[in-house]
Amino acid sequence: MATAFELTRPELGSQYEVTVYQLGWRLGGKGASGRGAADRIEEHGLHLWMGFYENAFRMIRDCYSELRRDPRTCRIATWRDAFSPVPLLALTNRTRLGEWEYWAARFPPTRDLPGDPLAGENPFSLRGYFSRATNLLLELVRSARFPSESAGPWPVGYTAPPWQPPPQSGSVWEGISRLLKYGQLISATATFEGVWLLHTAVSTLYPHVHLRGRPQELLLQLLDGLGAAAHRQLEALTERDDELRRVWEVVDLILTLIRGSVRFGLATDPRGFDAIDDYDWVEWLRLNGLSSTAMSSSFLRSLYGLMFAYEDGDPHRPRLSASVMLRGLLRMFFTYRGALFWKMNSGMGDTIFAPMYEVLKRRGVRFRFFHRLRNLRLAPPSPQERPYVEALEFDLQAEVKGDVEYWPLVDVRGLPCWPSTPDYSQLIDGECMAREGWNFESHWDERRAGTRQLHVGQDFDLVVLGTSIGALPHVASELLARDTRWQKMVKEVKTVATQAFQLWMNTDVRALGWRESRVLLAGFVEPFDTWADMSHLAPEESWRQPPQSIAYFCNVLPEPPPTPHSPDQGFLAAEHHRVRTNAIHFLNHDIGWLWPLAVRREGFRWELLLDPSEGTPERTGEARFDSQFFTANVNPSDRYVLSLPGASRHRISPLDLTFDNLTIAGDWTESGLNSGCVESAVMSGQLAAHAISGWPPLETIIGYDHP
Repeated sequence: MATAFELTRPELGSQYEVTVYQLGWRLGGKGASGRGAADRIEEHGLHLWMGFYENAFRMIRDCYSELRRDPRTCRIATWRDAFSPVPLLALTNRTRLGEWEYWAARFPPTRDLPGDPLAGENPFSLRGYFSRATNLLLELVRSARFPSESAGPWPVGYTAPPWQPPPQSGSVWEGISRLLKYGQLISATATFEGVWLLHTAVSTLYPHVHLRGRPQELLLQLLDGLGAAAHRQLEALTERDDELRRVWEVVDLILTLIRGSVRFGLATDPRGFDAIDDYDWVEWLRLNGLSSTAMSSSFLRSLYGLMFAYEDGDPHRPRLSASVMLRGLLRMFFTYRGALFWKMNSGMGDTIFAPMYEVLKRRGVRFRFFHRLRNLRLAPPSPQERPYVEALEFDLQAEVKGDVEYWPLVDVRGLPCWPSTPDYSQLIDGECMAREGWNFESHWDERRAGTRQLHVGQDFDLVVLGTSIGALPHVASELLARDTRWQKMVKEVKTVATQAFQLWMNTDVRALGWRESRVLLAGFVEPFDTWADMSHLAPEESWRQPPQSIAYFCNVLPEPPPTPHSPDQGFLAAEHHRVRTNAIHFLNHDIGWLWPLAVRREGFRWELLLDPSEGTPERTGEARFDSQFFTANVNPSDRYVLSLPGASRHRISPLDLTFDNLTIAGDWTESGLNSGCVESAVMSGQLAAHAISGWPPLETIIGYDHP
């Protein structure tokens, strides 16, 4: 969608005629959502946008601006109507007694908003990241008590150490040398002074000055001294003050990030962050001196959960590229704007893909739904020309009545939305398909109404392959056979299945025993370690008795045991049942740690769940869970794309035009971010558009730092 949006911008003057061929009846892929019973929003999982998604927010802001909805008739008329800030992030931790506890952090809003024009120095650089990181260090160390000091907290009104280093570079190094002469940075004043010197060195010099010889040695010695001070505080706080211990864990982590970046020369290495891609995230932190206390913190553990970073879906096999995580973490905390997270105020399909569909339709883009790509056929090899796509072969899943395009949207009280099932009345033999249960989005349902072939020169000139990497062996086998790089990419850039469920309840979260609201919680118990309170969506739905709270849960889904037979249509049903079993066990045995009033001795209080079909024979007990929404994302194109150590080098860029008339788009490509998220997908789509048209200019893709 990002590629189509860029190729049809008015700046290009209608140079390109774009047609989108789409499996099933809705757009969005892993981000697609639908409206089910009672107009309830049904998602593939939990979708949040982060405050550093500059390219994604800029695109969706342009989309809403062009759409020009009337706020008197449409409740989501602007991008600000579509998104709400989420200031609260909660993390969980298991105590020494085996109990689960949580702590919540509120991230202050910023004055500017994601997608606003960037002013001043580029924040997406090591200097920008570390200037902000050391600013945070100053505030953290200023606010933290030193248990090792009898003096206790900082004096009231304390704002700076008695000595401040002058701005000249020579004086900075002289100040560091003088401070290090006294040995360990034991006192609060010495530690604060050291952080101040670090901030001055990083924000005014690094990385514009090549730190070699004595300056690099001094900076690393200062970082080691500050790290040792943080470790001493952590040891003193391990069992006496959880809040302060968490502050020092963050201090220790930031110092480790800076120390590792200096040691590995990331500022001057032409590979940038990718120089450490072969390392696992925790492995790299350990190499650079992160304390064992911070290493086992709930914060680090939650990062793996938020990134679904478990190979084969096994929670005992966390693996995550150090380069991807370092880049993402620095952007996440030090370049966010407005809020750390942003929730959508309806389904992702309603707030993102319906507006994009409407704008693209106005621009003349054609949409061909119910097209399952079967083969991307290459022309026979020729020494006289580069390889190119000769034809596209589709299964026509269904045919639309009349000589018109399928209209995919439904109206929910003035808001265009995607339904959870297709409109069979628009389809030839639609009633029969509905009765027989045709699943247009299942990889294993191969029923079709016909076939279709598109030929180069007649039906298309250029192809953008926008399916996910999990589907490539099934739709692009000729590419893999022709090019060993494609084979290697499919082998090394792995995916993982995910699982999710949503609950609609007749009481609010405080009545369940939870004290916060509008929360995103991570790092909880498997098999559902992430929860978001989505109660703000209740007014969007059409219940007779509106829900008082809505909860979304998600996590990876471990790979099933191997079987001697290939999966068939029964596989999807079996995986769906496995998610149901996992969710019921989770609610009966684990949810009480978060919602103590939602359980009784025998398990979850199932009567809390709202059933949209209330009035028919009532479901009771665990059977009531069947009235909720749950999903197993096991289709090849629905699986989450991992960022494993060493995998980035195998990603192919949309700018790589080895095949003459083909480019690719998706969060599995070399996008400059290389993580499974909306921003990666948008950046990749913009790169694909640039590969075709030269638009947008690469320097306008924010945060894209590759040659």
